[in-house]
Amino acid sequence: MPLKSLVRELKEMRDGMGSTPRRGGGGVGGGAPATEGMMYGHSRGDARHQWSGRLEPEQQQGRWANLPPELLLDVIRRVEESEVLWPARKHVLACAAVCRSWRDITKEVVKTPEQCGRITFPISLKQPGPRDTPIQCFIRRERATSTFLLFLGLSPSLQGQNDKLLLAARKIRRATSTDFVISLTADDFSRASSSYIGKVRSNFLGTKFTVYDSQPPYDAAMSSSNRSTRRIHSKQVSPRVPAVNYGIASISYELNVLRTRGPRRIQCTMRSIPISSIQEGGSVPTPTSFLHPIISQRVCCSLAVAKGKQPAIDDVSSTPASAPVRTNGEPLVLKNKAPRWHEQLQCWCLNFRGRVTVASVKNFQLVAAVVPSYGVSPAEQEKVILQFGKIGKDIFTMDYRYPLSAFQAFAICLTSFDTKPACE
Repeated sequence: MPLKSLVRELKEMRDGMGSTPRRGGGGVGGGAPATEGMMYGHSRGDARHQWSGRLEPEQQQGRWANLPPELLLDVIRRVEESEVLWPARKHVLACAAVCRSWRDITKEVVKTPEQCGRITFPISLKQPGPRDTPIQCFIRRERATSTFLLFLGLSPSLQGQNDKLLLAARKIRRATSTDFVISLTADDFSRASSSYIGKVRSNFLGTKFTVYDSQPPYDAAMSSSNRSTRRIHSKQVSPRVPAVNYGIASISYELNVLRTRGPRRIQCTMRSIPISSIQEGGSVPTPTSFLHPIISQRVCCSLAVAKGKQPAIDDVSSTPASAPVRTNGEPLVLKNKAPRWHEQLQCWCLNFRGRVTVASVKNFQLVAAVVPSYGVSPAEQEKVILQFGKIGKDIFTMDYRYPLSAFQAFAICLTSFDTKPACE
C-alpha cells in the first residue's frame, strides 16, 4: 500500500473513532483514560492543533493492531522521515493515536529535539534543543489581552492558521510583583487546568525573576519535603493537579544607577541544568513524559482564541508551595553577549544573522558564563544558546538550542516584556 494511501486511511479511521460510542455510554470525547498518545484534529469554528491522549481498550483489537512489528516499524519510520514540518507532521501524531502498539513504536522511532532537531509531542517542549543548529520560533504579543504566543517557525505565515502554537503566556500584574502564567493553550491560564505547565514571577522592581515548573526536572533532587505539596493556602486541590511549583531558574537584570545608555545586562542561573552539560561529553536531565496524567489527557494547542471567549485565569497569588531544584554540581549560568558600539549607526550592535531587524532594548543574546577552571572550550563559550529580538510591531523572534528547552527559553524571553525602570 502506498504511504500516502496508508496515511489517508489512518486519518479516516481516526475520524471514525470520534463517533464510535464507548461501552457504558458516552462518546470517546469524555472520561477516557489519560495516556501518552496525541492526536491532531480541528475544532469547530476555528483551526487549531489538537493533542489528545484518549485510547479506548477495544481499539487494541482493531485490524491495525495486528500488523507485524517489523512492518509497523518500517511504516512509522517512513512517515516520520517524510513529514518533518508542521502541519504535515500531524501524521506522526496520528500514528501514535491508533492503538497502544502503534504508540509504543512511534515513541521508539521519534527522537528528542536534541537528537533530531524537531518538536513532535508536547513533552518535547520540556526537552533540550539540538546542539548544532537552533530551533527557530517567533513570539506574537497581543497588547489588548496581555498575552504572548510562541509559535514554531521563522516568521508569521501569510495564513495564520498554519502557524504551530507551542506555548502561550498571560501577564498578570500584582501589587508587589508580576506573573507570567505559561500554558499549553491560548484560552486557559488557570493553574488548576491540565494545560498549566509553569510560570514566571518578578520582584517589585522587575529586576529579578524566578521561573517555576509544574513538575520537577528528571532525576533532580528536591530540597523540600512532600508535606508542603498537599495544600495551597488551606485550599484543598484536586489530586490530579500539580500542587507544587519547582524553581528551576533565576533571572536578574543589573540596575542602571547612573542611567547610562546601553543594553540591559542579564544573568540567568539555570538551577536545573548543571554546568557539566556544556562540557565535552556532558548531558542535561531530559524528561520523557509528563508526571501528571491529566496533562496528557487534554493538551490542545489552539492557534487563535475564540472571539468573545475570555481565557480562564485563577488567582495565581494563591501560589502552591515552591521547591527549589538542586543539580549535581554547579548550575549553568548564562549572561548576555556584550554588544559593540557602531560609530556610523550610533547604536549598540549584535550579529543576529538576519533574525532581528528592529532595534530594541529588549534584544539580547545569551552565552555561557564560565571560568577557565571548568574546562569549557572557547568555541562553546561563544556559542549563542538563546537569542531574542524584534522584527516588527509586537512580533519577536526566539531561537534556542541545547541545553535550554522551549519552555525555559520562552520563560526567559518573557522577562523582557516586564517594565524595568531601574534598569534602563
